[in-house]
Amino acid sequence: MNDFSIPGFDLDAFVAATLAEDLGLGLPGGGHDVTSESVIDADARFGGTMDSRDAITVAGLPIAAAFFRKLDPAMEIEILASEGERVAPGTDLMRLTGNARAMLTAERSALNTVQHLSGIATMTREYVDAMSGANGKPGAVLLDTRKTIPGLRHLEKYATRMGGAQNHRMGLWDAAMIKDNHVAVAGGVDPAVARARAAGVARIICEVDHLEQIEPAIQAGAHHLLLDNMGPDMLREAVTLVAGRVPTEASGGVNLSTIAAIAATGVTYVSVGRLTQSAPAADIGLDFTPL
Repeated sequence: MNDFSIPGFDLDAFVAATLAEDLGLGLPGGGHDVTSESVIDADARFGGTMDSRDAITVAGLPIAAAFFRKLDPAMEIEILASEGERVAPGTDLMRLTGNARAMLTAERSALNTVQHLSGIATMTREYVDAMSGANGKPGAVLLDTRKTIPGLRHLEKYATRMGGAQNHRMGLWDAAMIKDNHVAVAGGVDPAVARARAAGVARIICEVDHLEQIEPAIQAGAHHLLLDNMGPDMLREAVTLVAGRVPTEASGGVNLSTIAAIAATGVTYVSVGRLTQSAPAADIGLDFTPL
């Protein structure tokens, strides 16, 4: 049984759809693992160990386990690392005992998922560490973005949480994000924010590119200012102008070498699209032994 859950994410449907894609369900000749069925006896059993080849932050092990249990409900699975845990190279993450064909068929789907999510969590943790000050505490809160692979948003944003970030908007529905194109069509920052406020939007984030836009945005009722592509000096000036009236978010030009200086300006948040857009897969392996 797998009690793992993420709000808004259907684990059973994800596992079924992913395995169906790999097995070619519905395609001519599809619906089975031709290699395992032709090479491995139906009643053969394997023991398996999943381990990390690098230092990583772990994310996705319960999802990986769900792939194996889908094909062998009786499979014995021991998860050896916690979600969000930092582990050293060579750390065992999971032990498995069960039907050999089921393990081989589920292997790639399970590994792809845990490698991708652990890669995101690992990069996220690197950014959290890089933005920490002399006291070892981050100068601001790290946020992710909507730059996610279609269909994987809930999983990828889960992984950033495991790495120490907070989620920004989950989608287009949970906050208004007024950006430069909205401002251009609406005729300015203040009318754009005012329209969202009049529509009863509960959370209004407004992007500002210039210091002169800060006061109109706040006066019109913005709840959160996104300070776009501002250097540290301008960010400090913006934070002074805001004077704590609303949260501030630095965005644009953020990488591992710049994030500490950006976080030290006094902004509330720093958002980084790379966390989900560009994180490399973690190096995680899975070795089987016939029983």
